[in-house]
Amino acid sequence: MEGATGMYGWIWRNLPGNAWVRALISIVLVLAVVYVLFQYVFPWAEPLLPFNDVTVNGQ
Repeated sequence: MEGATGMYGWIWRNLPGNAWVRALISIVLVLAVVYVLFQYVFPWAEPLLPFNDVTVNGQ
């Protein structure tokens, strides 16, 4: 992982601890981001998306 470049490499290099601690912190960070997305971002964005504007032609 030391040769990783880009955003994820920067995050990995700046996390404290050894590889196991970094992996645990990374998992916790990913779970926190997923929680925030599902609890706040997706409900906020749902009315703005066109998926509920369904038109069915009656026959």
